[in-house]
Amino acid sequence: MDISEETGSSGGRYVARLDGEEAEMTYSRTSDTLVIIDHTGVPDSLRGKGVGQALAAHAVEAARAGGWKIIPLCPFFKAQAQRHPEWRDVVM
Repeated sequence: MDISEETGSSGGRYVARLDGEEAEMTYSRTSDTLVIIDHTGVPDSLRGKGVGQALAAHAVEAARAGGWKIIPLCPFFKAQAQRHPEWRDVVM
């Protein structure tokens, strides 16, 4: 699975590509040190393959590397964060 990032002026998205399909996790940047994860979209054909989990883990690693915190508004990301207490260093 290949995960890349596409950025814009006020946010962006992480994109996972697998088996010719694309899944995404979008975010908004509120400051240099804070992002809001607001949406995760995984097509039915990729469900159950760990794609959403991989996107969430990628976002956490990006936050750690960039020195910012994440506000989880996306229900999927919020549920994943509750299952991963080791993410508390970056998830608010």
